[in-house]
Amino acid sequence: MTDLIALMGDLEAYLGDPWDAAGPMPYPRILDLDERQAYPHEFVDVLASWGLYDWIVPAANGGKAVHVEDGFNLYRLVGRRDPTSATAMVLTSLSYMPVWIAGSPDQRQHFADAIRAGRKLAWGLSERGHGSDILANETTARRTEGGWLLNGEKWTIGNATVAAAVMVFARTSEKGGPGGYSIFAVEKDGIPAEQLAHLRDEPLHGLRGLDMSGVRLTDCFVPDSALLGRVGQGLEVALKSSQLARIAISSIAMSCVDTALRSTLDFASGRVIFGGTVLEVPYSKRQLAESFAELLIADALTTGAVRSLQLAPAQASIWSSVVKYFVPTLLEETLARLTTVLGARYYLRAHPRHGIFQKVLRDFAISNFADGNTVVNLKNIALQLPALLAGAVAQEPGPVADAVASTARLFDPAHPMDPYEPAAQQLFSRGGDDSVLALRSAVAELRREADAAEGREAGWLAGCAETAGLLADEVHRLADEHAKLVAEQGRKAGQSAELYDLAKQYAAVSAAAACVHLYLRGRDSFAPALRSPAVLLLCLERLLRRFHPTRWTTGPADIEAVAEVMADAHRAGRLFSFRPFQVSW
Repeated sequence: MTDLIALMGDLEAYLGDPWDAAGPMPYPRILDLDERQAYPHEFVDVLASWGLYDWIVPAANGGKAVHVEDGFNLYRLVGRRDPTSATAMVLTSLSYMPVWIAGSPDQRQHFADAIRAGRKLAWGLSERGHGSDILANETTARRTEGGWLLNGEKWTIGNATVAAAVMVFARTSEKGGPGGYSIFAVEKDGIPAEQLAHLRDEPLHGLRGLDMSGVRLTDCFVPDSALLGRVGQGLEVALKSSQLARIAISSIAMSCVDTALRSTLDFASGRVIFGGTVLEVPYSKRQLAESFAELLIADALTTGAVRSLQLAPAQASIWSSVVKYFVPTLLEETLARLTTVLGARYYLRAHPRHGIFQKVLRDFAISNFADGNTVVNLKNIALQLPALLAGAVAQEPGPVADAVASTARLFDPAHPMDPYEPAAQQLFSRGGDDSVLALRSAVAELRREADAAEGREAGWLAGCAETAGLLADEVHRLADEHAKLVAEQGRKAGQSAELYDLAKQYAAVSAAAACVHLYLRGRDSFAPALRSPAVLLLCLERLLRRFHPTRWTTGPADIEAVAEVMADAHRAGRLFSFRPFQVSW
């Protein structure tokens, strides 16, 4: 396995101090490009020179991508500095996914070589009039001698103009439908301008320098060799590609919040008001500790989700949708809280330390709607909810034992994994969600640890067990409410707003389960201070209060303990993560 901590340290050392204007990727220069809405070519080149693209190219094709978590965490480091550069490079990674999943060996190698040579890719999925309804897409591909003729527009497409190739999702059957679409690799070199035209770059609220444009295809000829996979396989490949994309975009969200929290801590620890620092104000201290805890919740949930792509590919559908809905939703609230602590400073643009806060605040928004918006992901959870709830409530010994064994692999970063094979991912989980299914057993284990502990540790662990138990109880309530909903609305329940609300609540239980499993299975990989059950207790409290807004499980002494863990990570230059990743700031 990759020594990920050493690898992350190497990239961070290469990039240096982000406040050093002479460095390879400094905040002053990042803000300048953002103000000018300029594509970050120079930063993408800097990162490519280090070898970042190698970590999205399969090892079998000359790259270093064996485990998804490697690339996921490397892009977290990049996103802390510039979410625009991170997104620009992630787009190439995600555009390669249809090739990795369905491409021939020659296609895989050809585009792997292109990426490693610095060529950019784009994923031409969405269309102006249809958004997330990809089965309404109108771009067509019809057979002609020696290949296909493509007609239609793809918009808004990241990297569309700067990319050397666009993977185009097109209708190959007049009837359309699930088997009516295919994917073609459209390489721009040699295609006449009258066949492929670039649409204008769309100004964005955040990620201002990103190329977000599109292509217009007019009888655009591509050879038979451009078809990826089988005719009619397009929807399957697109959905499998989206599972990685939905998890990957959460790395950008977490990066933005890491930078925002760090900026706010710099301010709060140095700003003196009413005879003390902002950090010493009990209300502000709690707000910062809660923000830290919410970032750790996202860290725990994505740890399991990223590893599930290799260790539980049959469950990738539910994991990816839970992450894509819950992480941006949770962290959007975190950012709002940090603006309260920062006060007027977050509204002032001249100082780069406040300017970078504003940039990540704007850039973060992409995580809410890119690669499947909130509604799309809630719908996917909602459609699978009956089987998920039934299994979690039944707690049959055999499936539970299997789920406990699965979570031991999913949430232990030291546990080995076979190389990533995205084609193995399934489109529906068929009721499988090992994390939630094993939550009851994990609660019992926490209780046993509490009984064996002493002093403050015993109290914190008992609180964790009680709080996690209350969250596990929510599964039974969700099952009862789901049954009531179906009884009252019948078939209409499947499209009801109430069902989507139950899906939201299921995602919160899933996040709680991830926190507990990571603590029990992965804490040997934690930074020592993060092993304190006080941290887990505050994480669980944040989730319990999504169900019971006035319920408290922590007091001032507990918040003080977590705030010290947070301050220690800040002083020591560690990423706000359970694992001890070093950062320059």
